[in-house]
Amino acid sequence: MYSWKKALFYGFLTWLIPFLVAVPFYSQDGTLSVEVFLFKSMMIIVGSLVGLVLIVGYFKRVDGAFLREGILIGFIWLMMNWMFDFVFFVFITKMDIATYFIQIGIRYLTIPIYSIAIGFLLKKKLSD
Repeated sequence: MYSWKKALFYGFLTWLIPFLVAVPFYSQDGTLSVEVFLFKSMMIIVGSLVGLVLIVGYFKRVDGAFLREGILIGFIWLMMNWMFDFVFFVFITKMDIATYFIQIGIRYLTIPIYSIAIGFLLKKKLSD
């Protein structure tokens, strides 16, 4: 792995930045202040953009084993996002696990999809 510290830090940012973007859309009593589907669409866009920027930033310093790196960081970041969300949504807000995965958790699969695709593309491009 290129850098465990960088991978963990970037993984944390993939969760923190969208979380911070989401906070202003909630009132003090915890209700959403915009239409739910608009909010979810915005969060998918923000999460995807943040994830892609961080994946590209991470891969800029990777010298080889691109597919392996894509698989590793995708899996690590996915697990980190689920872990941070579990603390907040499942333990603090008491959302049940099934509801969490249906409404939020499954969307994090974009992280390994993007990282593996970029790793595959780099491997293919540099092996040609």
